[in-house]
Amino acid sequence: MAEFALPANSKIGVGETYKAPAGAKNIRTFKVYRWTPEDGKNPKVDTYEVDMDTCGPMVLDALIKIKNEIDSSLTFRRSCREGVCGSCAMNIDGTNTLACTKFIDEVKGDIKIYPLPHMPVVRDLVPDLNVPYAQLTSIEPWLKSSTQPPTRERLQSPEERAKLDGLWECILCFCCSTSCPSYWWNGERYLGPAILLQAYRWIADSRDEAKGERLDNLEDPFRLYRCHTIMNCTKTCPKSLNPAKAIAEIKKLMVERTI
Repeated sequence: MAEFALPANSKIGVGETYKAPAGAKNIRTFKVYRWTPEDGKNPKVDTYEVDMDTCGPMVLDALIKIKNEIDSSLTFRRSCREGVCGSCAMNIDGTNTLACTKFIDEVKGDIKIYPLPHMPVVRDLVPDLNVPYAQLTSIEPWLKSSTQPPTRERLQSPEERAKLDGLWECILCFCCSTSCPSYWWNGERYLGPAILLQAYRWIADSRDEAKGERLDNLEDPFRLYRCHTIMNCTKTCPKSLNPAKAIAEIKKLMVERTI
């Protein structure tokens, strides 16, 4: 098996190699990004040989096996293991996705695993998500009513409810935002596809009574208009959603209210 070679100018070093147990025949090699703040050194890539005869089929299964049986210091987020919580989002084989829904057999050769790109790293495969969560808070993701408290149930027709399909399913894994070049360069001002998808989910909800206020909040050269329709967000979404379409719908509403 060919050894993974980092570019000559890379600041990521070559780390430790952990061999599979003697006698293992069905072996896959995992190249995993490692960095800890207390280490004081540049990041490195450790190599783990995993016996697939005693491992589940998903990348997350391999990471759990590595942590439990090979290297307990490996750090990553995970929770539901069902593609619902978004905790185990990471860059696998060059694509942002969920480790719990990524089949190992889908990757040819060594499986290269890195944290979500262009985000500060807390440790190993754990990115710092404080900024995107603060951005989520800024769009106020809850129903708003002019009557406080509401005096009756907020009814919705099947047709009105159908407009939320493709929006409510977002699990806030941030695979899309961390795939977006515009978010890479303007991450603290541009809200990014994940948050704008969430924003449109509330704008499109017939039960919400703050549509104008929400659009006012997004009317900004950076918060909304840094989107250049690159479509990386839609391509990488592990839930097959279309954040680019949601952003386009917000822009259409902005134009319509000025006519």
